[in-house]
Amino acid sequence: MSKNSFFAKFLRFIGIVLMGLTGGFTLLGGIGTTCAALFPTNYDSMAPLAPFQWLYILFVLTGIALGVWGIWATVKLVRGTSDSYKMSMQALVVGVVIGFIHIYASRTLRGASMPVDAVVYTTVLTLIIFLFLRIPFIWQGVDFTEGSTKRNLPAGGVATILLGIMTLTIQHTMASTHTWDGVNYADVFNTSMTVIGLGLWLMGLSVFLGMAMNMERIPAIAQLKKSWWMNLPLKR
Repeated sequence: MSKNSFFAKFLRFIGIVLMGLTGGFTLLGGIGTTCAALFPTNYDSMAPLAPFQWLYILFVLTGIALGVWGIWATVKLVRGTSDSYKMSMQALVVGVVIGFIHIYASRTLRGASMPVDAVVYTTVLTLIIFLFLRIPFIWQGVDFTEGSTKRNLPAGGVATILLGIMTLTIQHTMASTHTWDGVNYADVFNTSMTVIGLGLWLMGLSVFLGMAMNMERIPAIAQLKKSWWMNLPLKR
């Protein structure tokens, strides 16, 4: 498969976007576990976790670390560094292992494991996609280590925008698993999440604005646009 084929570019795009979303979702999941880790006795459904509070504090710390790891791996994928795929696979495999331990512990202690299930299943999906990309014929075209930042920027921009949207809406999408006594505890960091979400959305948008501005500097494109406007019929 050629590196410049549409299919190769599409798969590379999907891989980067999925890795970015997985890293961001894992980070948000780690932060979201804070309530269960620090205040288990405040909620009837979380009370059984109290004797194992130390374990859930570890889940918070590992979730945040894995999220940052996944986001950093995404940055490396966009840059096309030599260790980008390796780091992505490491973050995904460790995320799956820790995630299933978290699921098992929660189901054993309190009989339920949401919302960590969603994070783990997303990580599993991304891991499967990345294993698929490593098939020799596919890898010839996708190979992230031979990519360029310029070609991968659109994927990075889309991933950032989607992460911003996810951050802005997480209090609604996770409401069903974080509501007790009529209070949606997923909305507890509303101001911070709004600021971060808008920041990510604007950052992603700036990627595309920057690309558009750079296109203006390419003489051939600038001349083409000029000619197009110059050839428009004048209204008399």
